[in-house]
Amino acid sequence: MKINTQLIIGGLLCCIIALVSGCASSQLFDIWSNSSYQTLPLNKMLVISVIKNMEHRRSWEDAFSAELEKHNVAATPSYRLFPDVLPDTNQVIQAVQSNGFDGVLVTRWLPLDTKTHYMQGFGMDEDQMTNEYNEKYFASYFQDFNYAGNVDSQKVDIRVFDVWAIKNGKKMIWRAKSQSPEPNSLLKVRPEIVTLIVSKLTERGIIASER
Repeated sequence: MKINTQLIIGGLLCCIIALVSGCASSQLFDIWSNSSYQTLPLNKMLVISVIKNMEHRRSWEDAFSAELEKHNVAATPSYRLFPDVLPDTNQVIQAVQSNGFDGVLVTRWLPLDTKTHYMQGFGMDEDQMTNEYNEKYFASYFQDFNYAGNVDSQKVDIRVFDVWAIKNGKKMIWRAKSQSPEPNSLLKVRPEIVTLIVSKLTERGIIASER
């Protein structure tokens, strides 16, 4: 019985696609933490998404606020205080003082970046295997397949996340960047990134563990 070589090729290509797709999720990098920050976890935070698109601004601020609430943080999206435009520095300071926030989470976007990587080629030598079972012979044949390597370039969406502590002097205590392949669904990327950021803040002790 011959194995269809097209099925073999198709199976190999599916494996390659699956591996590449598996690497296409969002990742954090350039993570920095202020080693001098040793106070209790933040419990009341203002969430600001610095983006002109108001719909995207609300969706990101809501997503972070909802996730922070799971960690005993009373989080307020900035659009509830400033519904029409993004607040400037003075407005943020006033909002923090008048509402008693002890922390601020700021998200912002950087210009799209291009990531390039080389995908190594591979080949399969001709081979033949014959196995005897109940006096029947089963053979599988592999012809000589070769796939050349190629260079793959992809646009990458970069975001920056800053966390500020208000008590004992206003200072940044944590920062990270995320990268996500473009184009990519906002509905897929947003919860992925929010979960990554909040889990890192939990590990650092900046916010409490999930209740």
